[in-house]
Amino acid sequence: MEKKVSYTLSEATSKMEAFCAYQERCHKEVIERLRNMNMIPMSIDHILAHLIEHNYLNEERFARSFARGRFSIKKWGKKRIVNELKLRGISKYNIRAALEEIPETEYYQTFNDLAQKRFDALTDTNPLRKKKKLIDYLLYRGWEPAMVYEKAYELIP
Repeated sequence: MEKKVSYTLSEATSKMEAFCAYQERCHKEVIERLRNMNMIPMSIDHILAHLIEHNYLNEERFARSFARGRFSIKKWGKKRIVNELKLRGISKYNIRAALEEIPETEYYQTFNDLAQKRFDALTDTNPLRKKKKLIDYLLYRGWEPAMVYEKAYELIP
């Protein structure tokens, strides 16, 4: 039989401080982690307040960092970033702030580079299938449909 580990308020608080110090976290992740530690709701609220007060937890900072990372490393478009932030319970205000982290010129440059790279990698000889694969790939990554279709018809007339 598995023994349930219980934590005191100070133990759980220090664990969460370390958890948040390691990388940016959203409130939802922290609450989920505390629930998995079998903390009672009152303790969760207390720890959350402590983390916010001592700047371990900051949703705007998390959203900005998330958007920068997903755009520059994973080459996601704004739609995918917005959807992922919404899944994490981030407010509209913080989502708007996060999107400000992506420079417009860099956004279009990354899109064009990504589309060209994917187009070059496609080996299908049927132009319609090739176009569909390119469109599906770019839409999945969260790029705006208007940009995607325009680029697809530019690359595959």
